[in-house]
Amino acid sequence: MNYPSFIALLALSGLTSCVKDEPSPLSNPNAFGPAKKIYVVNEGNYGSNNAGITLFDTETASVSEDIYKDKNGVGLGDVAQSMCKINGDYYIVVNNSNKVVVCDTTLKLKRTINGLTSPRHIIGVSSSKGYVSDLYANGLSIVDLATGTKTGSITLPGSTEQMVMYMNKVYVANSTKDKLYVINTSSNTVSDSIVVGINASSLVLDKNNKLWVLSSGTSSVQGKLSSIDLTNNTVAWSQNFALNEKAGMLCINGTKDTLWYANKDGICRMPIVATTLPNAFITSTSNIYGLGVHPSRFEVYVADAIDYVSKSKIFAYKTSNGAFYGSFKAGFISNGFYFQ
Repeated sequence: MNYPSFIALLALSGLTSCVKDEPSPLSNPNAFGPAKKIYVVNEGNYGSNNAGITLFDTETASVSEDIYKDKNGVGLGDVAQSMCKINGDYYIVVNNSNKVVVCDTTLKLKRTINGLTSPRHIIGVSSSKGYVSDLYANGLSIVDLATGTKTGSITLPGSTEQMVMYMNKVYVANSTKDKLYVINTSSNTVSDSIVVGINASSLVLDKNNKLWVLSSGTSSVQGKLSSIDLTNNTVAWSQNFALNEKAGMLCINGTKDTLWYANKDGICRMPIVATTLPNAFITSTSNIYGLGVHPSRFEVYVADAIDYVSKSKIFAYKTSNGAFYGSFKAGFISNGFYFQ
């Protein structure tokens, strides 16, 4: 499940597997950059075991609504949370199924990491070791990437979320505390914590090795965007959002010089050299539930969860001027992207 969600409805219809969604300007693969595959993580309805991965091929403009099920003959499970690539394999975290599935480059299942409580994200910290954040476990799980087994844990209070590694440290967002936690990957211990505000769940590293953290706040506490100096683990800059601005889903572009995030008005774009928070760059009345910036095609992707029971629709916009670029349909409750 994605936190926070942004409530506004747009009535759209679903799509069957492996069907082109016409018309779509995205069918021109050379318009912005090289042809690429875009994977959409579809959370699915809680308890319904209808999570999936949609594949959009920009070269052919074809959509495979559930490529994982197509390749494996069975569904992914209950609540797909996130997807990343480690050691050449795809890792898909399936929250309510308490597992991480490991797939080859075609999304054929290779192994499953079990023994997890409510996993959110996974990060590789060496060629053989990974950390898995968790909603309810009060800590990180340590996993052996080669065997797919849980080998230990690191105790942390509250719900751990996205992670970024810099040097030999992993920085862990926490959605229930006001701190960013720092893990020494050599000893698997907490070495520091940084106050960044309540409900931090997304963070990115920029081209200057500054870490940006978005804390969404609560209904009574303002959220904030913070920049962390990793040479001394201190807050170099921060600014509060308006109360109930509902900012979240922090992303960064391929050149790592521009931040993107969603708020109640739409999508915001902010250069890392800016000193004030921006207004919405792309205004939207969609139910924004996922956001991603393609690293090479100069496009920003927005997942509209519609009404949470209809299949999602994905919208693409030009990063240069925010102009609508194209769309395609995905599975239920799309919450994120992996760009090949």
